[in-house]
Amino acid sequence: MVKYNSKDKTNESVLNATFSALADPTRRKILMHLVSGEATVLELAEPFEMSIPGISKHLKVLEKAGLIERGRSAQYRPCKLRLEPLQKADNWMDQYRNMWEDRLDQLDDYLQKLQKEQITKNKLSKGNKI
Repeated sequence: MVKYNSKDKTNESVLNATFSALADPTRRKILMHLVSGEATVLELAEPFEMSIPGISKHLKVLEKAGLIERGRSAQYRPCKLRLEPLQKADNWMDQYRNMWEDRLDQLDDYLQKLQKEQITKNKLSKGNKI
């Protein structure tokens, strides 16, 4: 049985919140918009056929996941992207990315070996010397 320390549980809860928030295409589009800088709720709502309260619900999910910050500027509450949770998700995915790259490298080596064997067999079947 694997035991988790409190840091593992914290990282797990951050990852769960991040991936849950990213599961929705509207929220991913909102984050992409924020890559270019801060934006107000109205600016974020503009490309969507959605009410302001609907966009606000998405923003609350993103804020709760720590993916955005909402500031105060007079009556406006500009939103800005926070990269830390995305970095943690990327770090988590890196371990799987590395594993798959290693497996694909092994597959490539195996396929090259098979290809060389097939070339050798073809030459032998034609009566050519190697």
